[in-house]
Amino acid sequence: MFQSFEVTARPDQGPPRLARLRQELEAEGLAGFLVPRADAHQGEYVAAHDERLSWLTGFTGSAGFCAALRDVAGVFIDGRYRTQVKAQVALSDFTPVPWPEVQLADWLKAQLSEGGQVGFDPWLHSVAEIERTQAVLAGSGIEMLRCANLIDRIWDDQPAPPMQPVRAHPIEFAGETAASKCARLAGGLHKAGHRAAAITLPDSIMWLLNIRGSDIPRNPVAHGFAILHVDGRVDLFMAAEKLKDLGDHLGAGVTVHAPESFLDALAAIDGPVRLDKNSAPQILADVLGDKAVYGEEPCALPKARKNTAEIAGAAEAHLRDGAAMVELLCWLDAQAPGSVTEIDVVTKLEECRQRDNALQDISFETIAGTGPNGAVIHYRVTEETDRRLENGHMIVLDSGGQYLDGTTDITRTIAIGEVGQQEKICFTRVLQGMIAVSCLRWPAGLAGQHIEAIGRVPLWLAHQDFNHGLGHGVGAYLSVHEGPQRLSRLSDVPLEPGMILSNEPGYYREGAFGIRIENLIVAQEAAPLAGGDPERHMLNWRTLTYVPIDRRLVVVEMLSAAERAWLDEYHAQVAQLIGPRVSGETRDWLDRATAPF
Repeated sequence: MFQSFEVTARPDQGPPRLARLRQELEAEGLAGFLVPRADAHQGEYVAAHDERLSWLTGFTGSAGFCAALRDVAGVFIDGRYRTQVKAQVALSDFTPVPWPEVQLADWLKAQLSEGGQVGFDPWLHSVAEIERTQAVLAGSGIEMLRCANLIDRIWDDQPAPPMQPVRAHPIEFAGETAASKCARLAGGLHKAGHRAAAITLPDSIMWLLNIRGSDIPRNPVAHGFAILHVDGRVDLFMAAEKLKDLGDHLGAGVTVHAPESFLDALAAIDGPVRLDKNSAPQILADVLGDKAVYGEEPCALPKARKNTAEIAGAAEAHLRDGAAMVELLCWLDAQAPGSVTEIDVVTKLEECRQRDNALQDISFETIAGTGPNGAVIHYRVTEETDRRLENGHMIVLDSGGQYLDGTTDITRTIAIGEVGQQEKICFTRVLQGMIAVSCLRWPAGLAGQHIEAIGRVPLWLAHQDFNHGLGHGVGAYLSVHEGPQRLSRLSDVPLEPGMILSNEPGYYREGAFGIRIENLIVAQEAAPLAGGDPERHMLNWRTLTYVPIDRRLVVVEMLSAAERAWLDEYHAQVAQLIGPRVSGETRDWLDRATAPF
C-alpha cells in the first residue's frame, strides 16, 4: 500500500509543545514566532523533516501557518480546512483564524497593541509574504525579526532531511531535452538583461533537468536549488548522494555543488539575479541585496504549457487510470450498504491502480469521505475516523495516480443505496457547473479569475457555494497541484494552450454530506465557428478524464437539453474509450452506468 491510515497527529500533543515554544520566546525576548507549512523550497508539499506546523499544532492540511504569541496562538487556515482544523487542534490553546479573510499583519496589530518583535525563519517565508506583512505593520511598533528556527530547537526527534535517489525522466515523456530547455529559458534572461535566475521550487528543477525524485511523498521531486545562468549553464545544489544513479544524464552544462554553498554562489554572481517574490525565500533577497531583481520564475510558464508529448502522456495515463476507477466503481456497486468502510474503498482502489506497471505512487492521499466525512474537503481517513458506507449516504472519492507518463486527479461522488432528494438536487447543481466549464469557449488572454464563476452559477442561484477554488494546475508526472495557472478568483495568469487544470466544483454541508465532481481538462486552440468573428482568437477545453458520473444522483428534469446532450455524449465516450480496457463483468456494469438519459 502507498497509503496508510494511522493517526499522524493528536490534539493533546499541541499544548505541551506550545508551552516549550513559549519558553523559547521568553528566552529570546520575542513576542511571537511564525510557524508556516512550508520548507526552504516554498513548495506546497513538505517532507517529514519540515512538518513543523503539524508537529506543533496537530493540523495536517496542505496550507496554513501558526502565529504563536505568548498568550495566544492563531492557526490560519483557508476555506478548505475550516472543518478539519477544529478536529485536529486543541481549541483550548490554538485559535483557528479564517485566512485570507484575516491577514497576518492585521491580526498581529490587534493582538500586539503595544508592539513587539515577531521572529521568523527567513528560509521558510517568501519575499512577497514578508514584504506584504511588513508594509501593513509599518508604524505599529511590531517588528518582523529574522531568527533561528525555534521549532527545530525544541523538536527532539525531528526526522532527518530526505535523501532519496534521483532518476532520469525519459525524453519520450518529457518531449524536450534539458539542454534545449536551459537554452530556451536562458534566452529569456538575456532579453531581460538578467545574469541569472535562482530556482528553488523542486518541481521546476525536476522539469528543467528532466529528472525525478522521491524526497516528498506522492510527488516525484528531489530537494535542491539551482541557478540558471544567462549562457544556459546550470549550477545544481543537491547532495551528491542523490545523483549517483544518474550517470552522465545531466550533461556538461550542469555543475553539481553541495547545497550548503548555494547562498555563497548567489552572492558571488556579478549582475542582476532574478527572484520570484512568490516562491523565493526571504533569505535569498537578504543575500543578494541590490542585485536582486524580481520577475516570474523562468520555469513556471514553460512548465505549465505542456508540449505534445506531455499531453499525449497525460491522455494515455488518464485512460489507464480511468479503467482502474471503473473497476473500483463496479466493485463498489456490488457491495451491500453497510458492508464496507472508507478504508476498504481506498485499499481496493489502490489495488486496481497497482495493476498498471507504470504506476509509481498515488498523487495524493486518497480522500474517501462518506456521510458527514464527505463535508471535510480534504478529509484523510484514519483507523479512528473510518466510517461504514451506509444506505442513503454518498461517498466523495477524490484520488489520483503518479504514472511515468502523467499525473491524474479525479473526483466522483457515489450514491450508497437510496439517497435523498435534497442531496440529488445539490449534486445536479454541482454537475451543471462542471458541464458549463467543460463546454466553455473564451477569448485568449483571460485568466482563471475571469471564468471560474461559471462553475459556481448554478449553486449561486440557489444561495449556495463552496470554499475552495474551482480548479488547480496539474503537472506532467510532477506535482498534482502546479502553478501558476488556476481556476480561482485570485489567479490573474492568462490561460494558454497546453495548460492542464482540474474542473472541480463541489458543495459541502457540515455534519451531513459532501459533493464534488472533478475532471482534468487541457486548454487548446478553439476551432472557428461558422458565423463567428474570423479574427477572434478563442480557446476551449479538451477533457482528459473519462469515468462515469453517477446517474442515480442526477435530477434529469433540472438539466437543459444541452446539458443532457453533453452528459450523454460524455458517457458514450467513456464507454468507447474505457470499455476495451476493463474486464468483462466491469464492461457490463459500464454499459449500464453510461446508458443515455
